[in-house]
Amino acid sequence: MTTTATSSYALETKSVIKTYQSDSGTIQAVDDVSLQVTAGEFVALVGPSGSGKTTMLSILAALLQPSSGQILLDGQDLAQISDVDRVTMRREKIGFTFQANNLVPYLSALENVELMLRLNKRLDKTGRLRARELLARLGLADRMHNLPGQMSGGQQQRVAIARALIHNPSLVLADEPTASLDTERAYQVVETFAGLIHEQKRAGIMVTHDLRMVEFVDRVLLMRDGKLVQIYSDKPEILELARGSRSQ
Repeated sequence: MTTTATSSYALETKSVIKTYQSDSGTIQAVDDVSLQVTAGEFVALVGPSGSGKTTMLSILAALLQPSSGQILLDGQDLAQISDVDRVTMRREKIGFTFQANNLVPYLSALENVELMLRLNKRLDKTGRLRARELLARLGLADRMHNLPGQMSGGQQQRVAIARALIHNPSLVLADEPTASLDTERAYQVVETFAGLIHEQKRAGIMVTHDLRMVEFVDRVLLMRDGKLVQIYSDKPEILELARGSRSQ
């Protein structure tokens, strides 16, 4: 049964906790995290290795269930819906880009993007046209029929961005999308990603270890030891974070 709650945000979490049991005892990977993201807002989730940011992203992606707390996406609590509804929510309402981009190696760039439409039974003439237009917008007009192995890392990541956005998701998640790119390509990818998030009014969250990339986001959320310890929402402050990282 689908649980619906009231929220003015595209995404909202309330007191999310995730614990694991190990030989040494209970590990609290995410500790009482509450956050909100509006439609058209691009947020960076940062923190040291082991801070809980990747676990938090997996919870937001409905890949992991929290031990307790609420995750409201378009008013539906991902922690309470059935497994079948959770799979449907992931397919229809959430877009992903990952560090390894996970493109299907035997499909062309265009076919990789169209795959999300096919899975959602929305691959019609309008969808095919939109896939072509989105790839062209990302500078891949002449690469649509190339296989992933025939493209650079930056080009593959842009295909992954198009695939994440093609089905009009409410929430777009990016896990270290620039880790395998050189600095110039990384800036291009994140700037393009941010522009599309803002233009298409998606809620976007990017996990990154590279603070240089945060100049393109609207807010920076800092996690440490599973907790959300600081929020940077002032643009000059965010730009100072990025500049400070570049100078190190």
